[in-house]
Amino acid sequence: MNPNPFSDVAHFLLDPTWKTGVLWLLLLSSAAIAIYAWTHIESQRRARYLADWMCRLLIGCMWWQQTLWKLPPYYTDHPEDPTNTGLYYWMTLLGKSAAIPLQADFVNKLVLPHFYFFAPIVYALEVMTAVALMLGIFVRFWGLVGALQILNLWLGLYSAPGEWPWTYFFLLVLQVIFGVHQFGRSLGVDAIIVERCAHAPDRRRGISSLVLGALT
Repeated sequence: MNPNPFSDVAHFLLDPTWKTGVLWLLLLSSAAIAIYAWTHIESQRRARYLADWMCRLLIGCMWWQQTLWKLPPYYTDHPEDPTNTGLYYWMTLLGKSAAIPLQADFVNKLVLPHFYFFAPIVYALEVMTAVALMLGIFVRFWGLVGALQILNLWLGLYSAPGEWPWTYFFLLVLQVIFGVHQFGRSLGVDAIIVERCAHAPDRRRGISSLVLGALT
């Protein structure tokens, strides 16, 4: 029988490993934050915000899933062959397929020779993007950081065999939408922060508004 999305999701959610435990913690935390925002902030009680939250949560889960095949310390799910699998393999492919020669040179001459310096940075950025989207915290900032990560993939894998460039471009558009339209303020931590800062003393509100505008 061919795989289907329902069996794949069930396996992903029920796989008895520590990774599944962390995923469930994030899912339950996201639901708890959404329930709190809905029940304590009257302006959050809109069907539109429920839809925003669900879209943000699902794409956050996608980011989380994509960190699982590049786990440290070897940044692959096949540690017996770290240079032909996982993150190293895809960076090698990016160095061969990049649409812009300067990007290919950067990967081939700097990133790959110093792989274990850059790999933790890539992994950490993806994990933080996943957590930010799932919990709705600092989504304006992390949505745009995620967009830059996807832009790197879009250009880097533009000519890779078997890749459809529109896949990355669609995800790039989603990340921009999340950031520009502040999806964290839809049943996320950002909504709670903004609500509490709105009732802060006047002397603190101006500074808070500037910071929040950049992050949330």
